Amino acid sequence: MARNAGAEFRNGGMQAYFRLPAGALAQARAETRSDVDRAALAEALRAYHRDLGTLDTHAHSALERLAHPASRVVVTGQQAGALTGPAYSVHKAADAALLARQEDREDAPVVAVYWIASQDHDAAEVAGTTLLDLAERLHRLTLDVPQGVPVGRVPWRAEWTAQVHALLDAFEAPAAHVAAVRARFERAVNGPAGAGSYADVFARLIHGLLAPAGLLVLDPLHPALAALMAPTLARELERPLASSEAIEAAAARLEADGFVPQLRRPAGATNLFIEEGDGQRRLLRFDGRTFSTDHATYSRADLLAALAGDPSRLTPAAGLRPAVQDALLPTLAFVVGPGEIAYGAQLRDVYPLHGLGQPLLWPRLSVTWVEPNVRRLLGRLNATAAQVQADPDGVLGRALAAERGAAAASAERLAALDAELLALTGELAALDPTLHGAAQRTRARTTARVAHLQHLAARALARAENDRSGQLTRLKAHLLPNGAPQEREMNFLTFLLKHGDTPLRQLLDLPAGWQGELDIP
Repeated sequence: MARNAGAEFRNGGMQAYFRLPAGALAQARAETRSDVDRAALAEALRAYHRDLGTLDTHAHSALERLAHPASRVVVTGQQAGALTGPAYSVHKAADAALLARQEDREDAPVVAVYWIASQDHDAAEVAGTTLLDLAERLHRLTLDVPQGVPVGRVPWRAEWTAQVHALLDAFEAPAAHVAAVRARFERAVNGPAGAGSYADVFARLIHGLLAPAGLLVLDPLHPALAALMAPTLARELERPLASSEAIEAAAARLEADGFVPQLRRPAGATNLFIEEGDGQRRLLRFDGRTFSTDHATYSRADLLAALAGDPSRLTPAAGLRPAVQDALLPTLAFVVGPGEIAYGAQLRDVYPLHGLGQPLLWPRLSVTWVEPNVRRLLGRLNATAAQVQADPDGVLGRALAAERGAAAASAERLAALDAELLALTGELAALDPTLHGAAQRTRARTTARVAHLQHLAARALARAENDRSGQLTRLKAHLLPNGAPQEREMNFLTFLLKHGDTPLRQLLDLPAGWQGELDIP
């Protein structure tokens, strides 16, 4: 059976593939990064924030600290989702700020940086988001983002602004909280030169939420920042298949250890994209002499000339992006989510190709928000939010069975049956040892079958109760919106719309790396 890289990561079983937080944070703190020109980096970020319209006192303070010759960075990043995207996009940003605050030293400042994946061109992953109002109505915002174009090149449209305002108009929540979120959005679409790009609006929203906590946003497509990354991309062009070969070798090791690799590089595929004349971002292939996409052929000199003319045209694929990021930044730790863990396991040997070591990977903070009405329902069911997310029908059905005294569906009744069968197995084996194996198999089949029947009975009870009271539908809307775990589907602004800034303050009061369920008062 294939092993889960995310679970192994959290349990500390992936040391062969990357550095884990346990025992490694002090070591990472002691390392230096003399290869990073912090003054140039701070100035490039200053130019970006000036153009974005976010060069406020918070950004000034963070940039001054970043320019310190011994500064380090806690970095995280995410795609530029609609209205900040799923809640974990904000959770990751908050965790970077929390870890930076924890590790900050007067003589070695630590700054949190949020890398906006503006180069990403998968519109389907960023164009929609889900919110839930006080009437427990799910609102789905879907914006018509063009496919194949980096979102940092997609101009924000007036009709998208109108869609967001229409959603806020229809959203049932206290008027003051809706007005506050609307004001955040208005600031995000009113930059120095208008709204700017799709990624710019996302960046201003994240800045507005977390700049007071010390977070700097970073867009790799900004000319000043792209210029600083150009030497790493030029180095990649010297041996354009070496990183792909390292990733494939790591994939083979993972498979040998029982894991499923998440990143594969087919023969001839590099880890570089080029933005071509039609605005589409396409993967470069290399046959040993020339580079090509489905639309054009390039020499190495062509690509170097393109890099010199506009460094933002050449961008890294997933197998190279972290190394480009950590060549640019003096990274102390990289805050990652479960979906990024398997990628990280395959990238350790990409870093040395650029004279780097892979930084510490920090598993991101994870929060399931529990509103007062949900807490009351969970209390009645004697269940946690995680249990509901794992088996909502079973949780409700078992609670109802317990309320009704339906012992036939209880775990205790199943345990008693198994104990009786175990005793019977022993007695039969004492009479005839050759019957032991058959008796054991019969016991296992019987217990499993009865457990399955109990599960079916619990689900039937849950369906009947939900038809009557809608409890299960309500819980799913909060904890499994559209069938997905809350923080992977629900927009964080949902909670600000209903509860004001309280959830944001609660988030920033947590310790770095916190995992669990958080009650909103």
